[in-house]
Amino acid sequence: MGFGSYDESEQENQDYDTDFDDDDGVNTAENTHDGDVEYEFSASNDELLDKLADIKEQDQENT
Repeated sequence: MGFGSYDESEQENQDYDTDFDDDDGVNTAENTHDGDVEYEFSASNDELLDKLADIKEQDQENT
């Protein structure tokens, strides 16, 4: 058999284990969090825009 070839008879004889236990799941409500997030920026908008321009310039130089 060549690369990517398969025996079609193998496809017919596959067994799938579809028995799932309820204990195997993840309780998504287990780790919920209520609260607030606050951010403090020490840089001005102009400083952030200059940094973004530098990053874009470096990215163009690397491509």
